[in-house]
Amino acid sequence: MTSYPLGFPAENPLVTLTHPKDTLWIIELHNGLDNRLTPALIDRALKPALDAVEGHWRTQWRAVQQQENAKDESGGNGALIIVGKRSQDKFFSNGLDLTQVPPNGNFFPLTYNPLLERLIKFPIPTVCAINGHCFAGGFMFALACDYRVMTDGSKRNAWLCMNEVDFGSIWPHSLAAVLNAKVGNAQVRRKIALEGHRFTPKEALDAGIVDHIVNGDTAAVLAKAEELALKVGVKAQGGVWGLIKNDIYWEALEGIKRDPRMTNSLLEDAAAKARL
Repeated sequence: MTSYPLGFPAENPLVTLTHPKDTLWIIELHNGLDNRLTPALIDRALKPALDAVEGHWRTQWRAVQQQENAKDESGGNGALIIVGKRSQDKFFSNGLDLTQVPPNGNFFPLTYNPLLERLIKFPIPTVCAINGHCFAGGFMFALACDYRVMTDGSKRNAWLCMNEVDFGSIWPHSLAAVLNAKVGNAQVRRKIALEGHRFTPKEALDAGIVDHIVNGDTAAVLAKAEELALKVGVKAQGGVWGLIKNDIYWEALEGIKRDPRMTNSLLEDAAAKARL
């Protein structure tokens, strides 16, 4: 039996995984003050935490399937909440820590993109509890989840923003793929990608980017996320939640794979073009 809480990585945890109810798991991010996404946070913390959640849920789900005339109506239910550091109400994630992203071009295809793909296809409902600012790579991370609950910003400002256009950075294919899959309105996509608009929580709700906004601190946001997670978690019983998402988001998943791994020849070509 798994003993919670679990920290990943074990020697210096960047996330903590808890299991407060039989059908609910919570991943809390606590990487520094603003939860910047780093290779260590993604590869050594988030991915193993997702493995642990999926493994535990699948064990429970298979056990239910093997029972004849099972009477436990919650059997096979499951949902995951991802929340920013609970001890503060300022940041969910401030995006990628570019000072720690390797310059070889492999960060997106080998580290970040597989995280987005994993979330998009995750076999149980995922709820992102956005308890503060959510920028750039953190914004796309939140979009890759199934549902989003956000603070209303009444106690402390909170924005959603993709600001690459303002500092001259192109978008990897993966970011465009997630945006196109999760935001259906072309005007909203334009506002996000080409205008770098800072969405207030109310604007994000009106635009359909988030599903609920909550007055209060992180505890209030987490409580609403838990209410939603328990409600939609019943849909995991059939074992097809992730399989259906694999089909409805297939274009996004193909787009995520379009970011090439930078081989030596590609790196040499890139270096040559930089010298021109």
